[in-house]
Amino acid sequence: MSGHVVLLGDSIFDNASYVSGGMSVIDHLRRRLPNGGKASLRAVDGACVTNVYRQLEQMPADATHLVLSIGGNDALFASGDLFTEDPQPMAQSLERVAHVVEQFAQEHRELLIHLKQWEKPLVVCTIYDHIPSLSKGERVGLSVFNDAITRNIFRLGATMIDLRLVCDDARDYAEISPIEPSAQGGEKIARAIADAILQIGSPRRVIV
Repeated sequence: MSGHVVLLGDSIFDNASYVSGGMSVIDHLRRRLPNGGKASLRAVDGACVTNVYRQLEQMPADATHLVLSIGGNDALFASGDLFTEDPQPMAQSLERVAHVVEQFAQEHRELLIHLKQWEKPLVVCTIYDHIPSLSKGERVGLSVFNDAITRNIFRLGATMIDLRLVCDDARDYAEISPIEPSAQGGEKIARAIADAILQIGSPRRVIV
């Protein structure tokens, strides 16, 4: 594979500042690509779905594959609103969650449609949920966002990397900030990206 892989999204890919001098996701990926393969980082720490359009303004002219990891910050900001509200009846709380996730799902779907228009193989990640400090309630909340992500991925015919299964060890998360991938987690993510790129065109559509 002599193509040019472009990483879009948030700090799942842009994690250099969290690995204390260790290798970041882009470093690991460049080592894993076959001779002639290139990788560029356009993902930005803190990005939400709507910020990815700005990243596309710097798309390398020779880009051949797009890889997206986005949604974690959208879920994080939503949880700040949902979990700080006064207790409400269960049905009413679920209605509020549904409204937030429906808006996210629409924005995420529109982004994927836009990315598909670039006519390049597209790989999209779920949000990982083995973060050591994550509560059971927050994990359930993430599952709703991941449901929206997976539906959009399959609807648009992209390849999926399920980070819930890739980063399944506490050591996959950075000590500096446990919501970010560590050097070990970054290596596993890079391995999944390389695997996904090499698998494109085959019947396998989910990378774990």
